[in-house]
Amino acid sequence: MTRLPFELFLGLRYLKPKRTFVSVITVISLLGVVIGVWALIVVISVMSGFDRELRGKLMGMHAYVTVTGGLIPKSEALTEKLLKQPKVKAASPFVMGLVLIEHNRNVATPYLKGIDPKREMQVSQLGEYIRNGEGKLDLNGEKVIIGRELSKQQQIYIGDKITVYSPRNIEKKGQEVYLPMELTVTGIFNSGMFEYDVGLIFTSLETAQELYGLHGEVHGIELMTDDPFAGAKEVADNINRDPSLPGRLRAQTWAEQNQRILGAIQVEKTTMFLILLLLVVVAAFCIMSTLITSTVQRTREIGVMKALGASSGQISRLVLAQGFVVGIIGVAIGAGLGLLTIHNLTPIQHFLSNVCGVNVFPREIYNFAEIPAHLALRDALAIVFSALAICTLGGLIPAFWAARLEPVEALRHE
Repeated sequence: MTRLPFELFLGLRYLKPKRTFVSVITVISLLGVVIGVWALIVVISVMSGFDRELRGKLMGMHAYVTVTGGLIPKSEALTEKLLKQPKVKAASPFVMGLVLIEHNRNVATPYLKGIDPKREMQVSQLGEYIRNGEGKLDLNGEKVIIGRELSKQQQIYIGDKITVYSPRNIEKKGQEVYLPMELTVTGIFNSGMFEYDVGLIFTSLETAQELYGLHGEVHGIELMTDDPFAGAKEVADNINRDPSLPGRLRAQTWAEQNQRILGAIQVEKTTMFLILLLLVVVAAFCIMSTLITSTVQRTREIGVMKALGASSGQISRLVLAQGFVVGIIGVAIGAGLGLLTIHNLTPIQHFLSNVCGVNVFPREIYNFAEIPAHLALRDALAIVFSALAICTLGGLIPAFWAARLEPVEALRHE
């Protein structure tokens, strides 16, 4: 039978519950570690879930690289040239701008994007966002597809006609008056991002060019690469360094176009980690006070152990083991509660909404129907080891004081 090390054996004995003030502080310290780790796991998981889902939605609606730079003439020649770039798999020119739409006297101002449907399906997941029963990606002629949220808000359904006004319709050149266009809704897409589902509509490239008075020109070209991260960055850098391309053209990756929101999530995640880690630090101070009190109460026992041959290192490890054990138990319970909470996050969300009488997670604000959560192994290990290290370090001062006790002094004062 394997025996426990001397320091760990006594450390566990000293942590056995007794009806003393020290035991109460130990329980409070343990609860502090549990709550800190619990909160850390839940919050970091939700922040990671936001980041992961947002990246997925952005990459679903955006091509990995977008080339823009004012109006681009001869887009077909430029598209073929860009397709010859290494790591570029597909390309799709587009026209995009703000429009005003009207249906049954209801008005909205979404962005209109003119696309070539066949090419668009190679650079985005638009076709996959149109489910069965919600039409199809048919933009031949004067047709349009809209987002589900816009459909609900404006009561626009498949087969309805909407009147579309572009900025060109507001202009008046001499006696010329530009009339708006009537487009037929042939599909309703659901990307899962409220911002896109309520503020973006699609029509054919030719229809968009006619609305904006463009003569074969486009606003940009989207590129699909073999990799959304390093590959996209490499392609964008190559295009920006290519002297044969017009100097006004600029290539940006999807991450660069959305760097503000992605950067904000990373900053919030780091900030929340540091703030919630303070809960564990407070628990570590409680552990420190517990160990200091326990060490003072056991001064005579420490003196006897040192008189019998226990080294200063053994005594210090004995005190540190108590903090480590409290940390292990607290981290284990906190991690278990955190994982349980993440697994039941949606029922908890609905329960809180019913109890509070308000939607605790409004979709129109957060862009997601349910709270996303994803616990990465790296984050879990960072939380666990940080909490264990802090709890163990909480015993440094009492361990140092206990190790310096001389047997004669300890026994004489007793």
